[in-house]
Amino acid sequence: MTMTRRRGLTVIAAGLAAPFLPVRATTEAGAWPAHTITAIVPLSAGSTIDVVARIVFDPLSRQLGQTIICENRAGAGGTIGAGLVARAAPDGHTLLINSSQHSVTPAAYPHAAFDVARDFAAVACLGSSPTVTVVSPARGFKTLADLVAAAKAKPGGFTYATAGVGSATHLSTERLRHAAGFAGVHVPFRGMPEALTEVMTGRVDFSCSSIAASLPLIRQGQLRALAVSTPQRTPALPQVPTTIEAGYAESDYTFWTGMFVPAKTPRDIVDRLHTETMRALHAPGVQEKLKQQGIDPVQISPVEFDAQIKREIASIQVLWKAADIRLN
Repeated sequence: MTMTRRRGLTVIAAGLAAPFLPVRATTEAGAWPAHTITAIVPLSAGSTIDVVARIVFDPLSRQLGQTIICENRAGAGGTIGAGLVARAAPDGHTLLINSSQHSVTPAAYPHAAFDVARDFAAVACLGSSPTVTVVSPARGFKTLADLVAAAKAKPGGFTYATAGVGSATHLSTERLRHAAGFAGVHVPFRGMPEALTEVMTGRVDFSCSSIAASLPLIRQGQLRALAVSTPQRTPALPQVPTTIEAGYAESDYTFWTGMFVPAKTPRDIVDRLHTETMRALHAPGVQEKLKQQGIDPVQISPVEFDAQIKREIASIQVLWKAADIRLN
């Protein structure tokens, strides 16, 4: 399989010598997939969802017998890329690969040109992971309590980097900030690679980063991990405590990566795509690659995933108001 990069566009070709037989879902419009599939990633290349998508699309494209084009359309908290999919033909040839920020959109962008709950159908969860509170080692913070104390000593002047307004990393930080009771200045970027560069240089105080983006930098000693956001510690960083262990109740946040299609996509295509995606997730080597990124497997049906997102939307809107989150 060959991979060509050009302006954030990657073509993942279906392998000719693949061990899988191509499958088709039969619909009123004919066999699916009938041609190349485009997967929109609403964050920059190198972000967690971008990395996860490319790992999964390798076997998935071979199984489906079609090329999958992974296209990065970053900006506006993921709403630019998501909007493209919401308006796409509901024929199973345009996918959205998004993160937990999908559930944040109604609160962060109430005037978005699409409705998250109404205009998308969930297909599969590709995995979940914590966000990781990271700082530059030069800052001297040893614990999350050290960071919180420093932030409280500098009211409104402590900065935090995220992958954009309304992103999952933004919401994770706001949950921590609200639970720990400190103010801060949001510094949004187009993706985590750019955000983490600013944290490493010390120009931004901290970030609640996706683990896939920060783990290599933590292992290299360029970032220090202070806490993870999941209720339990992650196997990828077993020595790092959770934010709850650090003493901040209701600060937990689980970051997921998921696949979606336009809401009117025929159900047989959604079901076939779910089945083949689950198969791809268990193809040889895929789980090991995801594990290296700190991604844990998730078993959930499309219907259950849709219901989960609706619950998240409701709870996030409550947090948004309670924490008085403002878009700056």
